[in-house]
Amino acid sequence: MSTETEIKNKPPTPAGEFPVEQVPPMPKDPHLTKGTWIGVAVVAVIVALVVIWGIAARSAAHHTLEKDSAAAAIPTVNVIYPAPSTLSSEISLPGSTQAYTDTPIYARTSGYLKSWYFDIGARVRKGQLMATIETPELDQQLQVAQANLKSAQANLDLANVTSARYQNLLKTNSVSKQETDVAVSDAEAKEAAVDAAMANVRRLEQLQSFEKVYAPFDGIVTARNIDIGALIQAGENTTPKELFHLAAIGKIRVFVSVPEAYSTAIRNGGKAALTLDEYPGRSFEGTITRNSSAIDQSTRTLNVEVDIDNPKGELLPGAYVFVHFKVPEHAVSLMIPSNTLLFRAEGLRAGVVRNGRVQLVPVTIGRDQGANVEIASGLMKSDAVILNPSDSLASGQEVQIANHIDESAPQMEKKEGAQ
Repeated sequence: MSTETEIKNKPPTPAGEFPVEQVPPMPKDPHLTKGTWIGVAVVAVIVALVVIWGIAARSAAHHTLEKDSAAAAIPTVNVIYPAPSTLSSEISLPGSTQAYTDTPIYARTSGYLKSWYFDIGARVRKGQLMATIETPELDQQLQVAQANLKSAQANLDLANVTSARYQNLLKTNSVSKQETDVAVSDAEAKEAAVDAAMANVRRLEQLQSFEKVYAPFDGIVTARNIDIGALIQAGENTTPKELFHLAAIGKIRVFVSVPEAYSTAIRNGGKAALTLDEYPGRSFEGTITRNSSAIDQSTRTLNVEVDIDNPKGELLPGAYVFVHFKVPEHAVSLMIPSNTLLFRAEGLRAGVVRNGRVQLVPVTIGRDQGANVEIASGLMKSDAVILNPSDSLASGQEVQIANHIDESAPQMEKKEGAQ
């Protein structure tokens, strides 16, 4: 009875489920347990390998980054090797021709231009009459001066007669010594007045002679600034007007500014050649006549005069020319581009790469060709010279070379700069 009562008092079991007492226990399989552990171990090994590989990859990447950063911190430069000099043993400098004598012609007397006889381009000889000036006022002044001279001469004659008479009368004591001295002094004063009148006449006659304008030397008329009837004014209180401009071109002067580096090569009496565009393929030989013997502080050049004979008048004043001077060749003839030079307070320097580091080498320029310069001292043919060095470049700085140029065949035209 008790058993039936217990069964009746138990709660009903949900559908699809078995009572606990009715679920049969799972059988234990030893093979299944061993396989599970093997799988777990394999997964653990794989995970460990992945972790180790990730750590190794990260470490390698970090090492590579450090290496690349260190390499990037080293500046990269382009270099070039000095080449044998291609400069010739002469320098060519610009200049302009000037007439050997170039003079403006002014009037020395006032008046009106009566006539002129030569125009621009005319060749005149020394002493030839170039113009005539009418001077009516001066002519009247000369006539007055001549009349005053005659009056002074008459007064002098009378004073001389009076002086002679008084001196004769003094011998007989007919006149006093005082009266005689007065007469003698008056004669001397009249003589001085005559001299002054004569000087005034000569002055006016000299001014009158300037009515005719003559050529002071052989030359060519390069300008005529007056015409017939023009008023000519001459004097201290007026601005003179230029009548003609006369140039002697039988010999031509050329003044050339020679750089200080070549000043020692210039010698008076030396030869120089002159070329100009008007005569292609021709040169005119000149002589170094003189130089200033001083360096101009503003331009650091030596002013040199070259004279060239011009008997046919082929060279005209004011022409733009090139003057070629011979200069001695330097024993060391190496050339580098101008963009390799550093201008420092301590002097001119060139950056050279030696054993992976920079050395700032002092250099001396022999000749300057503009884009390239000849180095007289400081460099060797095997030196790797840095192109376009930065202003912050310093000796001992580590650099790496970007280009590799064969030093046996240097290329002067390369223009790569520091990166």
